[in-house]
Amino acid sequence: MTRTQSTLCAALLGFAASSHAITAEELAAKNLEAKGGAVALAAVQSVRRSGQLIVNGGQFVLGIVETRRRPDSIRNDVSLQGLTQVESYDGKEGWKIDPFGGRKDPERMPADDLKGLVEDSDISGPLLSREERGAKLEYLGTEDIDGTAAHKVKVTGRDGDVKYVYLDPDYFLEIRIESQRSVRGVKETFVTDMGEYEKVDGVYWALALTSGRKGDRDPARIQYAKVEVNPALDAALFSFPATTKN
Repeated sequence: MTRTQSTLCAALLGFAASSHAITAEELAAKNLEAKGGAVALAAVQSVRRSGQLIVNGGQFVLGIVETRRRPDSIRNDVSLQGLTQVESYDGKEGWKIDPFGGRKDPERMPADDLKGLVEDSDISGPLLSREERGAKLEYLGTEDIDGTAAHKVKVTGRDGDVKYVYLDPDYFLEIRIESQRSVRGVKETFVTDMGEYEKVDGVYWALALTSGRKGDRDPARIQYAKVEVNPALDAALFSFPATTKN
């Protein structure tokens, strides 16, 4: 083979490799393997993360416990100086207790206020639960996220709400999720950055999160110190308290 022929073959091989762009479905498969694989993730029926919520630039440091159970239940308990704020969703309805706002009795949450909780209840993540939630995926190429050329995948839900999931190009774990939601007729974008993944019971979980509306100068930070997989949970943990239910 002549030098010219060798150069031509190399060029053709390079063209063939580049012509097969990665797809959203392939990225979802890589994300599944990165998290620990189908078997390990399917074995997770519930998960509890506990740590600290840091707000106002560190002026307030609160305790936080996030508990999720398949298929769609979630509860967040945020505590400071003996008071505990609760936000919970049991897969059908959401409710809250807000002692920091002077409301110590449980109240049902309107649908728009529930959207963030419903999104966060998803243990597997938006790429892996797309079929059961009726979502569509579209790969949009790469985008710079704090110096990382992250893979960007658009996730369109059956309700029309859109998320953009950014995956690390080497590890294929989520490093950012942008969620666009219609809240009382107004479209808002919320950004959550994720990092410091730790493997617990065969699955990788993010321990560090930063979350807030897009453009916020001082988003809230969460630093989880402990992850428990399949903890024993009270059956009524996520439901509106029966003693006060109408």
